[in-house]
Amino acid sequence: MISLEEELKPLLRDVADFPKPGILFKDITPLLANPSARECVVDAIADHFKNHQIDAVAGVEARGFIFGSLIAQKMAIPFIPIRKAGKLPFKKIRQEYALEYGTASIEMHVDAVSSGTRVLLHDDLLATGGTATAAGNMIQRLGATVAGYSFIVNLSFLPGDALLQSRFNVVPHYLISF
Repeated sequence: MISLEEELKPLLRDVADFPKPGILFKDITPLLANPSARECVVDAIADHFKNHQIDAVAGVEARGFIFGSLIAQKMAIPFIPIRKAGKLPFKKIRQEYALEYGTASIEMHVDAVSSGTRVLLHDDLLATGGTATAAGNMIQRLGATVAGYSFIVNLSFLPGDALLQSRFNVVPHYLISF
């Protein structure tokens, strides 16, 4: 029997030198084009977290929005967008972070979570953990708890997994590892 990871890996595309020279980008758009694989991803993540008492799913722009909103829908809980700076219209908090190829900042609305809310943070890929840590820091600054992290892909040769475990005391969940 083929594992979910073996089923999904062929649906990822490597794009060399994106977004800058020397970066090998893992593109999930072929996975998005496959409705049954998309459903398998959502089901696998929702099933993994079904007993974690999750109150909301936060997705990081842009690819984290796609599966994050589908996971929230499957779990029948709210979805929280975490966006690139300057994209949200209401009062917001901002967190800067380092990428493997530069720096960036993300924002979320100040009323997105309340004290005690247990949030599952989702993004498509875990690399250095910079974006995921920044998102988790904002969740905590608003008094909520990072109850889990989910990713489609983990680049296990980079330190993101260990960083999130040490910083948030949660073991990141992912479906594919490179």
